[in-house]
Amino acid sequence: MLAAASRMDYRLTFVDAAEREEVMPFAEVYRRAKRTAGGLLRLGVREGERVALLLPTSPAFMEAFFGTMLAGAVPVPLYPPVRLGRLEEYHRSTSRMLQVTGASLVLTDSRVRLLLGPSVEMSRPRLGCLTVEDVSRGDEPGEVAVKPDALALIQFSSGSTVDPKPVALPHAALMAQVMALEVAMPLPTDAPRVGVSWLPLYHDMGLIGCLLSALHYPGNLVLIPPEVFLARPALWLRAVSRHRGFVSPAPNFAYGLCLKRVKDAEMEGLDLSSWKHALNGAEPVSAETLQRFAQRFERWGFSARALRPVYGMSEASLAVTFPPEGRGPRVLGVDSGVLAREGRVESGARMMVSVGAPVAGFEVEVRDEKGGVLPERQVGTVFTRGPSLMAGYYGDAVATRRALTLDGWLDTGDLGFIADGELYLTGRAKDVVIIRGANHAPQAFEEPLQSVEGVRTGCAVALGFTPEGGEDEALLILAERSGPEADAGVEERIRAAVVAATGVRPHTVKMLESGTLPRTSSGKLRRGEALRRYLAGELLPPKKVGMVGMAVEMARSALAMARAEHET
Repeated sequence: MLAAASRMDYRLTFVDAAEREEVMPFAEVYRRAKRTAGGLLRLGVREGERVALLLPTSPAFMEAFFGTMLAGAVPVPLYPPVRLGRLEEYHRSTSRMLQVTGASLVLTDSRVRLLLGPSVEMSRPRLGCLTVEDVSRGDEPGEVAVKPDALALIQFSSGSTVDPKPVALPHAALMAQVMALEVAMPLPTDAPRVGVSWLPLYHDMGLIGCLLSALHYPGNLVLIPPEVFLARPALWLRAVSRHRGFVSPAPNFAYGLCLKRVKDAEMEGLDLSSWKHALNGAEPVSAETLQRFAQRFERWGFSARALRPVYGMSEASLAVTFPPEGRGPRVLGVDSGVLAREGRVESGARMMVSVGAPVAGFEVEVRDEKGGVLPERQVGTVFTRGPSLMAGYYGDAVATRRALTLDGWLDTGDLGFIADGELYLTGRAKDVVIIRGANHAPQAFEEPLQSVEGVRTGCAVALGFTPEGGEDEALLILAERSGPEADAGVEERIRAAVVAATGVRPHTVKMLESGTLPRTSSGKLRRGEALRRYLAGELLPPKKVGMVGMAVEMARSALAMARAEHET
């Protein structure tokens, strides 16, 4: 795909915080990648060996990722360090992932390398830790032919309920996925082929859904570093308008962040009418957020019909279900009590959003605890089967056997039901909150908090716990505060919102500083880890607080790197 795209006039565009742009044609990506592949082969990287990539969104990532593939090796994209205050935790996690995959080499840049020492020392890759610049200095290109069933990529699952698992994806699986995405999002006939993404490239939505899809179409891709989007969300919408993007995906929290942080002045002169596929996935989808986003940005040409709530996972390469193109979200009102007590769907006030029907080549079933297929409108575990499923968890046959059945079905671990042929998700099996014998999805308690004043959007978790001296499970809400208001007022609004929506009154509500709740590398809340830290008294605020804190943290990182470079 890269070779074919390099013969056409398509390119990558990197946008920085000042909206300066660096253009890199796919022909240049291919040229640099072949040079990097030559360097890896000279270094002694063998076919099938794993090469870990710890790089920001940048041209260097492209050189490393495609260079590793061209050398016949297997890229393992990992997230680079972003918080100095949590480096010890980061080093433990990264070292584990390097050891699990048996990475023979770590590729990074000069700045990130300064912070990676302990991770590399603990894992001891055979060829050490090198910069892309060092590896790519030679002039002799390299390119190794591979077979469709050869391992192409190891990407780690999100790890929202357990430690991230190494998902092994063959070349054929990646090709099947991008072909399914093309069916779900046909090529535009009357507009440029342009995608816009701020998603991290170590995550399947950004790497496969955006980068590899741009090669397959082929088309242009505009890339914004995730930390730049978080600091200034308007840059995402401005890039869609400026480049006439027709597809751009994001998790639900990003749409909510735009509602809170994007000012009308930043939207002056923008036109979002080209945005035909506003995908919303990777975390629970809020009907209220979708409605408010469409209403707010309609005046700049955005259409609610472009909103497409979707479902997927690392183990499927990415997409499993998509709703029809151009229809807009389908919302179903359900009775929360009946759903929790009986696992049955009846009409009610809780608004749930369809994530569509299976993408091309996929099947989806909802099964009971014994493996029997359930009828529509009955809650059970979601199973899926399709051509882009993983080969397994790398080096973990036991976990693979638990996830994949002998006839090729994947146990997703998600709970949901099917109504009128479309899938609705109710939560993760391991996150279920049991109150007075009723099984509640945590989202039932978390969704009403999206609009509670004083709570950060998307920064609250609902957990079941047994209070001290109690015998039955009760409801615990942990929420990050969004302003200076006294906690008592916010806590009471949280209780009122949860009671109004579910009839259940939280036993305990605890307000936390911004950035306190643990998250995965892709930004998903880790409910189980949050509960563990709460019970252990470890939920202390990190050094970084809010977006201003993020800017301070980035400045501190830059200063620390500069000092280290000077000392070196």
